[in-house]
Amino acid sequence: PPAWIGQNIFSYAQPMVAGYCICCPESGETVVNDMREIAPTYYFAPPRVFEALLTQVSVRMEDAGALKRWFYKYFMGVAKRVGTKILDGQEIGVLDRIGYGLGDLIVYGPLRNVLGMSKVRIAYTGGEAIGPDLFSFYRSLGINLKQLYGSTETSVFVCVQPDGQAKSDTVGPAVPGVELKFTPERELLIRSPGLFKEYYKNPDATREAKDAEGWFHTGDAGYFGQDGHLRIIDRAKDVGKLADGTLFAPKYLENKLKFFPFIKEAVAFGADRDRACAFVNIDMEAVSNWAEKRNLAYSGYTDLAQQDAVYDLVGECIAQANADLAREPELAASQIHRFLILHKELDADDGELTRTRKVRRRFIGERYASLVEALYQGNNSVHVEAQVRYEDGRTGTYAADLKIRGAKTFAPAAARKAA
Repeated sequence: PPAWIGQNIFSYAQPMVAGYCICCPESGETVVNDMREIAPTYYFAPPRVFEALLTQVSVRMEDAGALKRWFYKYFMGVAKRVGTKILDGQEIGVLDRIGYGLGDLIVYGPLRNVLGMSKVRIAYTGGEAIGPDLFSFYRSLGINLKQLYGSTETSVFVCVQPDGQAKSDTVGPAVPGVELKFTPERELLIRSPGLFKEYYKNPDATREAKDAEGWFHTGDAGYFGQDGHLRIIDRAKDVGKLADGTLFAPKYLENKLKFFPFIKEAVAFGADRDRACAFVNIDMEAVSNWAEKRNLAYSGYTDLAQQDAVYDLVGECIAQANADLAREPELAASQIHRFLILHKELDADDGELTRTRKVRRRFIGERYASLVEALYQGNNSVHVEAQVRYEDGRTGTYAADLKIRGAKTFAPAAARKAA
């Protein structure tokens, strides 16, 4: 977005210092084609863009022939095992290097070209946490994707991952001149020469965010790892615990679900409750393509989202995410137990997302409080009435019973067998 600080730094300020050409897409719909035409060497985008690109790849692979799908699955397995090691300059076996080289010829190279990233030397993502599986996917293809952390108030980035130290669960160490520390509640505080002076004509907000000693209160919760890298787990106000004391980090769960091409958005609930549950938005492009290949008739998003076959599809994705969570001791008890697919896509115009497409979880929980309660009361459905906007711009009233399904969960010892 033009008002985003990332746009101001990477499109206006940095080119004057480093010297490079800025290329603008013709429209939002032509970004992928424009990327292939331009073949950028430097790329920066929030995680949602990388998720959308991966969804397009997954849709294309669904349409591919059996032989192409087999090649893709096999060589992506090779890439997942050794691709990031090669990118980081680590030693691997001769056979693995030959296998990866063959995969680069058959799969990775053409795939980078399709994504418009065949000449990317370095790529950054920021603005929101990126799912570890999504991060590893791009790096395994040989794309030097790294994370950075910061905000408008800090002049974009205060932490950047160095080459050879890119990790899915960190945002790197602090850059020179930046001081970081944590409150007892684990909220991250920042002080640096690049810190904002004040919020425009809003002294109350300035005093709330910036203390007398010049520390900016980010509202993010995290910690330093033994490697000195900063780890952000969620917004400080959102990190909580289940009723049994288990750590509950909703953004981490949501990113797990959003890695799947059929899930566009997810909203996790569970703080102070006995289990975690979730709302899901399906990805219309991916699911409609999946449905058409199976001759499933539907009239629009709402109709497609409530079909039993789609619930089965989403349930399989959640089961896979739960199997991954079961391998993580601190999060094994926070697996998703029940879910529903919302009747509409979450929209920034409705206040449900920020303009950088971050989920406004608290607002959604209040707006759809009856749906949240239905998830925890053991209901199989819940009645909803809402205004919907159709593709042609018309609006109407939607009233129906949304289905609620249980999700498959795993005991920690059984997770490895389920994978």
